Amino acid sequence: MYQGIPIGGYTKWIANKLEGIEVRLGVDYLEHKDELNALADEIIYTGEIDKFFDYKLGALEWRSLRFEEEIIDKPDYQGNAVVNYTEYEVPYTRIAEHQYFEPGQKHNKTVITKEYSKTWTLGDEAYYPLNNEKNSVLYLKYQELAKQNPHIHFGGRLGTYSYYNMDVVVEKALQLVESLLN
Repeated sequence: MYQGIPIGGYTKWIANKLEGIEVRLGVDYLEHKDELNALADEIIYTGEIDKFFDYKLGALEWRSLRFEEEIIDKPDYQGNAVVNYTEYEVPYTRIAEHQYFEPGQKHNKTVITKEYSKTWTLGDEAYYPLNNEKNSVLYLKYQELAKQNPHIHFGGRLGTYSYYNMDVVVEKALQLVESLLN
């Protein structure tokens, strides 16, 4: 019924959830997998599932993005945090106006970010799965490989090769953690 961004943003919300838990930032899990796996009984991996397995069955296809930021010399550009553009003629897929992510901010200028869809190539940041039969079959094969690692749980868009809105990502993450704690 109600959707929005937590006060202070997701970073603050996640930091509160992780209070008292050791967090290591700037560490590539895949480069230190054995060392990190030795620290925990259960691992939640939210990176690309095909990358986890070193693409041994081939690379899944993803959509990537590029972003362009602009400072607009007026207090309001679009009146909303995010507006999606689905028209073929419009080259970007959405515009985010950052001041609307935290209510009550008033400025003489505003910052927007335009999001452009980009063809993914190996090494690019993966954002969205390309849902077609070829990738679905390949993902099912990676799911079978994942079952051989029962202490590693694949989550998020990249780990489950699924598109989720943020509310569903949060819900699924909380459900996974709850199932591991019970």
